Amino acid sequence: MVDTMAIQLPFIRASRMTRTASHLVSGPRTDDEVLLDAPDARLSPALVAAARDDHGPAAALLRATRAAAEWERRDRYVTRLAAFARSRADWLDAWLATAPQDPDALLLRAQLAVDRAWQSPARAEALREVSPLITAAARADHDDPVPWRLALDHARGAQAGHTYFEELWAAAVRRAPHHYGCHESALRYLAASWHGSHQECFDFADRAAQDAPADALVQALPLRAAFGYLTDDCGPELPRERLDAAADRAIALSPRLPTADPWPARMRNLLVFVLVRLERWPDAREQLRLNGPYATSFPWDQVSDDPLGHFLRVRDDILAGAAGRPPGHPRSERGGRARSRDH
Repeated sequence: MVDTMAIQLPFIRASRMTRTASHLVSGPRTDDEVLLDAPDARLSPALVAAARDDHGPAAALLRATRAAAEWERRDRYVTRLAAFARSRADWLDAWLATAPQDPDALLLRAQLAVDRAWQSPARAEALREVSPLITAAARADHDDPVPWRLALDHARGAQAGHTYFEELWAAAVRRAPHHYGCHESALRYLAASWHGSHQECFDFADRAAQDAPADALVQALPLRAAFGYLTDDCGPELPRERLDAAADRAIALSPRLPTADPWPARMRNLLVFVLVRLERWPDAREQLRLNGPYATSFPWDQVSDDPLGHFLRVRDDILAGAAGRPPGHPRSERGGRARSRDH
């Protein structure tokens, strides 16, 4: 097996709402709910408490993920809690006032600062100003890879050079060789650096997936590369076989993850998107069954301003395709290429 530490980026070379819908776990039924961006059972109490200006459950949750090295869940929880804090941050301010050196509070503060800076018209400059917050989060816990995922995101938005990015990447994979968040950030930096060079993105994603355990989320990294290719109108065409291989790898991962659970819903929504674009209707229907009632904003918000409505229309297309009726496609409703609004 190739050591993941030897996996190199191609430039590292020598020299919250519901809607009535069909339940899909045991087959299509009417009058059940599809849930958009539903938190899992561990995150939900933390969000409810934060709405009451109580940071205690959020602190306990993030402390537990750090103690157990649950890096994928920690990454997801930090992202969701920071998204909540964007509109209501009193509970986070109180947490920081009470425990200014808490690694979890520092990480959450850094994520929130990057999220806010990302929306600035002067993005690169705004991101450079929040760099010390990321450094503080990374120093607070030397084993945690999530601050390094954030640093990789920050470097992409700040248009950092390859040499600096390589240093961040090396530090990230030393802490967690198979952490999906860091790999996805590296993939997106690569796509932004060599726009249209999807071959390079697939090569990187395939190497990472081949070296990862069978149940690691990074097995879905080639699927992320396929999504980038399918929503980008530039660059040379790739063989269909490569797209199918990326989908097949994610299909093999899917049964290893909890069924009808919010945790893997983002991966399964992305897989459904790609399978429909590849017109693999039976496979897409099976993923809907495994996914249950959970819709996620990504990837649908990349092609529509109504991600839930778009998901429901695609779901109906899948059922029509499985029934032999002409289906539709999850094309962008905005016209032209899908635009990336997240980071």
